Amino acid sequence: MNIGETRKKIEEVLDIYRSTLDTIPDDLFMVKPPGGGWSYSEVYCHILQANLGSTIALEKCTFNNCVPTNKGRTFIGLMVLSFGRFPPFRVKTPKELAERSPVRNISKEEARNLIIKCRKRLEQLVPLLRDSSKHKRIRHPRLGMLNAKQWLKFILIHSEHHLKQLDRVEKKLQSR
Repeated sequence: MNIGETRKKIEEVLDIYRSTLDTIPDDLFMVKPPGGGWSYSEVYCHILQANLGSTIALEKCTFNNCVPTNKGRTFIGLMVLSFGRFPPFRVKTPKELAERSPVRNISKEEARNLIIKCRKRLEQLVPLLRDSSKHKRIRHPRLGMLNAKQWLKFILIHSEHHLKQLDRVEKKLQSR
């Protein structure tokens, strides 16, 4: 998948997040599902914070504000980016990321605004990726050293992954 196709897919996924937001009843948005797990609100907080954080890493790689390196992805990073999806088992957010960007309940309005902010960041940065160096990389806590194009692909994979989590939250809340 090329840069343009990846961006288009991210936009489509953000459209799903935006339209899903309108279908979630206000009184259930911040409710934790029975048996544990994140609320809808917490999922939105996580995915949108992660996307924005990833655009910062992408930007640093694009503008060469990082150290050039030959270090690459971890084995899991290679697998995730090659197959375009996370492993079929659940993995906790890396501790350093959880501490840096704690998940919290956000309002639907905050979620809408974060979606807009993600779109604007991508609109600004994606045109610059064609000229980015594959050797300028920033470390992802689990996937290893990623360059700008890999960070863009990670945004897509991670965003698609959490759509499944929204489905799980919905099913759990329906069963209560």
